[in-house]
Amino acid sequence: QVQLVESGGGSVQAGGSLRLSCAASSLYYSAFCMAWFRRAPGKEREGVAAIDSDGTTKYADSVKGRFTVSQDNAKNTLYLQMNDLKPEDTAMYYCAVDRWVCQLDPNADFRHWGQGTQVTVSS
Repeated sequence: QVQLVESGGGSVQAGGSLRLSCAASSLYYSAFCMAWFRRAPGKEREGVAAIDSDGTTKYADSVKGRFTVSQDNAKNTLYLQMNDLKPEDTAMYYCAVDRWVCQLDPNADFRHWGQGTQVTVSS
């Protein structure tokens, strides 16, 4: 059973930075996509960034130029470097993995999900 554990969330002021991590265990796929989603209270889930096994990345327009997604294949760990954070980035951030799905659509059907890590940005 694939397990995903996020860490690195916290509270920062606007303009600050955070680095999220997602450690994946029992991930035996030879190729897969790893992604970050977020959900703010009262809002729809939003795809933030994704990276596939070839290293191809994609980002939501709202985070382009501020967030960077990366992965350490040897450690099966996904990262999200978040710079110039804004209050609207406040949300629970979730890591997701799938062999085939790699869209940032809010309803993207990733098979495996983590429990989330909270990010709060104050103005």
